[in-house]
Amino acid sequence: MKWTWLYKYGAPAGFYRLASAWLPYMYAVSFVLLFIGTVWGLGFSPVDSKQGNSYRILYIHAPVAHIAEVAYVLMALMGATGLIWKTKLSFMMMKVSASLGAAFTFAALVTGSIWGKPTWGTWWVWDARITSMLILLFLFLGVYALQNAYKNSDSGNKAAAILALVGVINVIIIKKSVEWWNTLHQPASIMKGAIDPSMLVPLLINILGMYILYLSLLFAWTQIEILRQERKKQWVKELSLDK
Repeated sequence: MKWTWLYKYGAPAGFYRLASAWLPYMYAVSFVLLFIGTVWGLGFSPVDSKQGNSYRILYIHAPVAHIAEVAYVLMALMGATGLIWKTKLSFMMMKVSASLGAAFTFAALVTGSIWGKPTWGTWWVWDARITSMLILLFLFLGVYALQNAYKNSDSGNKAAAILALVGVINVIIIKKSVEWWNTLHQPASIMKGAIDPSMLVPLLINILGMYILYLSLLFAWTQIEILRQERKKQWVKELSLDK
């Protein structure tokens, strides 16, 4: 099997053109899925027997929290790829993943607080899951800051990639925190079949929609980063002339 296609789209120019072709469809699919899942979850799912209507924020909170963890793992993978194969695109995507991951993590913390107030009676507790999510936010910001802290971009990329890889430990802590410690945060429910289908289906639709939205933003922001770093390359100048 030939892998020439991987080298082609692993280059900034190839990836830029691939993203341009796919982005309109990805945005459309993510919008449709998120619209269906959100309207279904907020407007038509039954009232929870214990939490009442306050549980509905989970149709937003659970997907963004899930994507925050995925974004970190992808950021670390991009960092590892850049360290091993010295690929410029990998470090670009690592930088973009740090920005997006920070945004999704912040959204997860805010929506979690909105859910926590009526459920726990407080906006914030130093719960193991919540605290480790806060650390995740700091790690995202740290990777982004470290990547931009050096005049030599290679040094910044390497330092940020190492921090990203070390921080993967925190993602494991996030996943296992509700099992390792006695926390207020509810344990994982989806994989255990603890959610009624009438509530689960719109949640799964929103999670899928959030995945595609995240990938769409990743592609689009990476395109911007490519244009910024490759602005002096001939193919970028030709792209500008075509427009």
